[in-house]
This record gives sequence, structure tokens and C-alpha cells, in this order.
Amino acid sequence: MKNYLVNLLLFFNISLFAQENDLKLWYNTPSGSVWENALPIGNGFQGAMVYGNVEKEIFQLNEGTVWSGSPNRNDNPNAKVALEEIRNLLFQGEYKKSEKLINENIITKKSHGQMFQPVGNLELSFSNQESYTDYYRELDIEKAIAKTVYKVNGITYTRESFTSFPDRVLVIKLSADKPGELSFTAAFTSQHKKQKLVVNANNELSLLGTTSDHEGVEGKVNFNALARFKVDGGSVNHTDSSIKIEKANSVVIYVAIATNFVNYKDISGKESELAKSFLDKAFNKNFDKMKTAHVANYQKYFKRVTLDLGATEEAKLPTDQRLANFRNVLDPSFVTLYYQYGRYLLISSSQPGGQAANLQGIWNNSLKPAWDSKYTININTEMNYWPAEKTNLSEMHEPLLKMIQELAQTGKETAKVMYGARGWVAHHNTDIWRINGPVDGATWGVWNAGGGWLSQHVWEHYLYTGDKKILQSVYEVLKGAAIFYSDFLVKDPANGWLVVAPGNSPENAPKAHQGSAITAGSTMDNQIVFDVFSTAIKASEVLGKDKEFADSLKKMRKMLPPMQIGKYNQLQEWLDDVDDPKDNHRHISHLYGLYPSNQISAYRTPELFAAAKNTLLQRGDVSTGWSMGWKVNWWAKMQDGNHAYKLIKNQLTPLGINEGGGTYNNLFDAHPPFQIDGNFGCTSGITEMLMQSSDGAIQLLPALPDALSEYGEISGLRARGGFEIKDLKWKQGKLIAVSIQSNLGGNLRLRTPNEIILKDNKNLKKASGVNSNVFYQFEEIEKPIISKESNIKPLDIKPSYLYDVMTTKGKTYTFLIK
Repeated sequence: MKNYLVNLLLFFNISLFAQENDLKLWYNTPSGSVWENALPIGNGFQGAMVYGNVEKEIFQLNEGTVWSGSPNRNDNPNAKVALEEIRNLLFQGEYKKSEKLINENIITKKSHGQMFQPVGNLELSFSNQESYTDYYRELDIEKAIAKTVYKVNGITYTRESFTSFPDRVLVIKLSADKPGELSFTAAFTSQHKKQKLVVNANNELSLLGTTSDHEGVEGKVNFNALARFKVDGGSVNHTDSSIKIEKANSVVIYVAIATNFVNYKDISGKESELAKSFLDKAFNKNFDKMKTAHVANYQKYFKRVTLDLGATEEAKLPTDQRLANFRNVLDPSFVTLYYQYGRYLLISSSQPGGQAANLQGIWNNSLKPAWDSKYTININTEMNYWPAEKTNLSEMHEPLLKMIQELAQTGKETAKVMYGARGWVAHHNTDIWRINGPVDGATWGVWNAGGGWLSQHVWEHYLYTGDKKILQSVYEVLKGAAIFYSDFLVKDPANGWLVVAPGNSPENAPKAHQGSAITAGSTMDNQIVFDVFSTAIKASEVLGKDKEFADSLKKMRKMLPPMQIGKYNQLQEWLDDVDDPKDNHRHISHLYGLYPSNQISAYRTPELFAAAKNTLLQRGDVSTGWSMGWKVNWWAKMQDGNHAYKLIKNQLTPLGINEGGGTYNNLFDAHPPFQIDGNFGCTSGITEMLMQSSDGAIQLLPALPDALSEYGEISGLRARGGFEIKDLKWKQGKLIAVSIQSNLGGNLRLRTPNEIILKDNKNLKKASGVNSNVFYQFEEIEKPIISKESNIKPLDIKPSYLYDVMTTKGKTYTFLIK
């Protein structure tokens, strides 16, 4: 009995500690000079990395519109003339000759995209603080506040910082628990060649700069960072470029940043006036009231979803130690932290009215970042927004949806100039100037499905919200993407299918195609065109318009190549059966049809589902960061929670331990280097393990791993059709409770691992036939062509129960579990 009470008390104490610290990244050492040790804060417009160094504190600063270059286009008009010859060579199997012509005539001769660049640093230099003790720093992702605490000579020093959501400024408070003990020098630093450091009236630091020229495009983005100091006690002096504060009791620093960027074609803004307006508005506000308003603004998004997976002794350790241990120990609350960290990063880097999260979100310290830190739209940008709708952050989707609308405008000229086509097109990359031309080389750039894939986010937003007004406003985006393909598709002379030519399967190159990535009718291209046609058809039906156009798309859709199962029981990546079962390429693009699309289903297309699993097994688990995130989602769709969890463990491994990617100490995804898509991909994947809504029903606990099966609960997830999971609980791998709110009404189809009963209502019946809810209607997928050498067999799927409940808008339905 005594041991039982001791264990119970120990468990209770761990649980309390976990509840208090689960949603904090914390460390007992400073960042030093390592950027990936610093902690990210942001409000969707302004970002900062907080180093937490004692003697020289660094706040590395970003602003979402600080990009190299200026408004420009990069279309290659030679493409139109060369297109027919390129296609002829492709259909003759002359892949390398086709690739050569593409590099000469389709790939841009202008800019390959501009760079997202840092503003600079705010550096605070403290003297006589080298001998410190009791060091602690944290990022509280429940409040979006960073804090550093340490002692020197018995005095406790505290720094708090946050990027205010309502006030558009970085706010830093420095204090000591003894009066007159705060002395430091503050200055801006910047890597930009074109910069000016001055001290304005009232001891205000100012950094003025202009972004870089790049690839023949003149840098014309002007920015101004301003820092103003509210000092309690002590004295303030300044040099030409720094502020010196001596013997203060406390100091609050307000930092505002603005640029002359108005939109992708207008840079006529007044950066200094705008920065000053932000600063003036914030400076007279009380720090505590600003913090309260900031937390409230942030938590209206963050607190929509709660997750509890339990805790172990590991929860007591600093974050870097938990990361080092995770692959070898059970630490379920670390999964909770990582999951919610992804939501934190999306809220912090993507706010309505701001720019879409790029390859690094809104955080970058390099003038020349990897891949320019722009928008790679053959997976990475899309993955950034996979958590948006399902984790109840629909508003965070808005910057991407706006970017897509802008690309649809600039892409009209690209389609016309390059291909003589109507509609709009974007290739595999873009930037803040909304370029659409192909960049980098034929292996990457000729892929023209970036616009088609992005357009599906517009439709996804409708599936979750049911907002017809927004659908009406973006209908031309869906229609334009479909029109482009209706003009661009060409008949494959070998079989008469309509195919994308030239195209590729990003970014893979089979040996059988002369080692070239160039192809016609790759499986991913076919899947994306199928989705583009299908969503345009459905949108026309919802809005009651363009029936003749929709009918023409239905006819073309029937002429697309069906998916094929090859001789190794794999889903074919190309039209011909040339997949190599030993190919471990990081891109498995042809599984787009499994996720994020829903063309491949355990219940509707069992043979394709089995082939998709074989493809995953043949490709293996070794991955770069974003690829690991995608694989978590795929294995969740495979209803294999243990395999999905294995990949989460691989992801949550310090960089360099495993082959492939991993995670930095600040929990940033390591491609390597840092790319934020892996963070977002894993948050999406964990959601898919607990709830899916893409296959005709809301499926509960489809891929719960053994490691997280003891008990857990999640609330606030959103599902297609306007449903919200208010409460989902499990114990020992069994569903024990669920409540679902219907925001739009209509049929609720539930797939559960246990039998359920609807409390106080007899309107629950076993489901049969097609789901009557319009948000869950699917197009019939053509039966796959199966190789004669294949012996593919459907997989054994875990048993489940399928129910229908006709719901009323606004009502919550509570289910009892048998």
C-alpha cells in the first residue's frame, strides 16, 4: 500500500509539472553564437530570434516583406516556339535531348527568384556579468513570450520579450530585483551593404537599409527599424549609433520595423512614417497591459486545440536533453510540445494581412539563405499549411490564399507568353514578387503543377468552412487552373491519354529515362490535374455557374491516365513501369494521391492503397526533414500508428545522429539546414494519427501508436463539413468519449474503432452507401492498370464501425462508448 501511495504521489507530481511545463521550451544554457539554439517569436509581420545570452543579448530581427530585388517577371517567351519539338522528343524517348531544349528555351534567362533577407540585430551589451549562476531561459508557447533569468552577485536579472500581435512591435523588458543595477549599451547591427545607423531625437535608435540586388534585379525594398527606450531610474546617453543606459531599475524597449512594400507590384510605401506610427502607438502603453493584450490575442487561436498525452519523468528535463533522449525513452508530453509548437510557429509566422510563411517561416539570419528562403511550391509551401484548417487555425491560411490569388493574376501572363495557353500557371518556385517562370534547371523548374497544387488549398478552405462567399471570390483561381490544363494537355501518341508534357515527378530521375527527370504524364501530374478538374467542377456546381465548362472538364478528366500498379507491386511513378525498388529518393511525389489528396483510399481503392504501402516500404524511412514530415502523414493514412510514431522519433532526433534530417535544439526542423515545413508536416501528421476527415467520414483514432495508447485526449480539431471535435478521449487504445459540434448541419458520418451510442438521441444509424453530406462527395477513380507481373492484394484493414447522424447546425452531439 505504501509503495502504491508513493507511486501515485510521484505520478501526480509529474503530471502537475508536465501541465505547468509541457508547453515551454526551456534550457539551462544560453544560445551562444548558434542561431538554431535561439528561440523564435513572431506576430506574422515581425519576427525575432532571442538568443538569451548574458553578456551580449541578441535579438535577430526579421520583417516579412524584407526581400531582395523589386517587382519583376521571369517568363521565358522562347518556350512557346520550342514546345512542340520538346514534346516530340519526349514521345520518342529522347529524354536528354528534350532536357537540353528545356534548359535552353523554357528555364528562365532572368531571375531565379529573390531572397528573403534579415533586417539585422538589436544587440544589448552588459558589463561585469560574465560570472552568472542559476541560468534559465524559456519560450512559453502557451503565451508566446520568451524569458531569460539569471543571477550575478546575488542579484536576479530578468528579461521578457514578445512580438505584440495587436501592436505590431517587439517589446522587451529588462529588470533586476535590486534598484539601480541595470546597465548596458544598445545598438543595431546589420549585414546589408546599403544601411545607415543613427540616433534620432529622444534617444531613439534607427536602422535604415535597402535590400540586396540579386540576379540582375535591383534591390529596392527600403526598411526602417526603430528602437525606443522607456527607462525607470538611472541615466541615458548616446553616441552616433548606440544608446548607453546606466544604473536603471528597469528598461522597456519597443522595436518597430516597416518597409516601403505595399504589394508585389507596388513599393511606394513610406517605411519611416509607418515604423514611427507603430512605435508612437505602442510607446505610451503600459508593459503589463500590452502583455495581457498580446497573450489574449494569441490565445484566441492557440487555445482552440488542447492535447494531453500524459507525462513521464522525462518532462522534468530541459528541452535539449529531452530531444537527445526521445528516441530511446517514453516521453509522450514531448510529442504534445512538438505538436503545439507547430501550431505556435504557424500563428507566429502567418497572420491575416501579412505574407505567407516561407521556407523558414518568418525567421532568417542570412543575407543569402539556403534556397533563398523563398516559396518552393512542389511540396514545401503546401506543407506549411497542412495544419491550418484541421488544427483550427483557418485564419492563418489567409496569407497563403491571398498569395495564390496574386499568383493567379501574374500566372495568366506566364501561361500566355510561355505556352500560348489561357488560365494561369506557376512552376515549382515563387517569391514575394509572385514570379511564375521556371527556375533552377529542367530537373526542377519545368514542373508546372505548382499553381494546380496550390489551388487545392482554396478548395480545402471551403471544405472546412463552407463559406460560399469566399468560394465565390476565389472561383476564378480554381477555374483558371483548370483552363490552363485544358489548353496545355496533349495526347500521348502511344495510348491516347491526355498528359502533361513536358513535366516531371519532382525531383526524381529514373535510370531508364536516361537519368533525366523530364517525362510526360507523371503520376503526380495526372493526380494533380484530376484534382484541379474535379474541384473546378464541384465549385461550379456549388455556385450554380459554368455548367458547360464543367461538362467539358468531365470529358477531359476521363481521358487522363489511370494510376498503375507495377511489377514490384508498387504504385508507378511514371507511365512506364521503371520504378527501382532500391530507389530511396526523398520525394515520393506520386503518393500525392494518398495525401494530401484522397484519391487513394483504404476503402474505395484497396489495390491502390496496398500499392502505396509497398512504395513507402521500398523508399524506406531515411528522410530529410520535410520528407519525414510527409511520411508521418502517409503512414497515418495507412492506419499504421507505430510506423508513423517511428518517423516522429526519427524527426525528434538531434541532427547528425541519424542519416538524413532531424531537429535542432530549438526544435526547428533540420532538412538540413533549417526548413520549417518539417515542423508543420509533423503537426499535421500527428493530427492525422488521431483524426482524419478526408475519406468520406470523420475517422477517430485511425493510427494511434502503442506508445501513446495508454491514455490521452484532444479537443478543438476541425473536420471537413464544418465539424469540430469538442472532446476526444481514449484509454488503453480504446475510444472512451467523443463530442462533436456541427457548425453547418448535414450528415455526420463517423468511423470509430469501438461501437458507439448517441446520448439522448435515437438519430444514430449504421451507415451505408454514399455519404449524403455534400462536403464528402468523391469522384470515381478509374480502376488501376495492374502489371501482369504484379500479385497485388488488398491489405487487411483494422475493423471499424461506420455510423450516420443527421445533424442540426450549431448543435453538439455527445456519444457514449460501448
